[in-house]
Amino acid sequence: MAAPEGSPTSLHALRPPHEPRTIVLIISDSISRGDLPGLSQRAGILLEGCDADLIVCDVATHVEPDAVAVDALARLQLVAIRSGRQVRLRHASGELLELLTLLGLSDVVPSYDGSGIEPEGQTEKREETRGVEEEADIGDLTG
Repeated sequence: MAAPEGSPTSLHALRPPHEPRTIVLIISDSISRGDLPGLSQRAGILLEGCDADLIVCDVATHVEPDAVAVDALARLQLVAIRSGRQVRLRHASGELLELLTLLGLSDVVPSYDGSGIEPEGQTEKREETRGVEEEADIGDLTG
């Protein structure tokens, strides 16, 4: 499916041999707020006719990471989730990753390393620090 003339995105149903159930979405140039509805709509149409589980969003040539770009990525993730799929970023700049983290969306639109191994977070287990508990004042009957 080709993107409209002048669109900063192009959708390609690429299926690399090592990732047979993957679609690659290439985002190039900057995304304007006016591009958002069309981008979401085109992504939804593309996903209707495929069996891919993962949408890899290649943002290597996206030169201006800003709030609109983050909005576009979050919308793409929403479209993907509604169809039972997930979006992962590939070749994201440090600036874009920092912006996603700052806006609290780094877990919503995670980065993809291409290994096929999903990153799993595990909380660090620490022993409780002794002596931190509050002590009641003997003269205070409320505590």
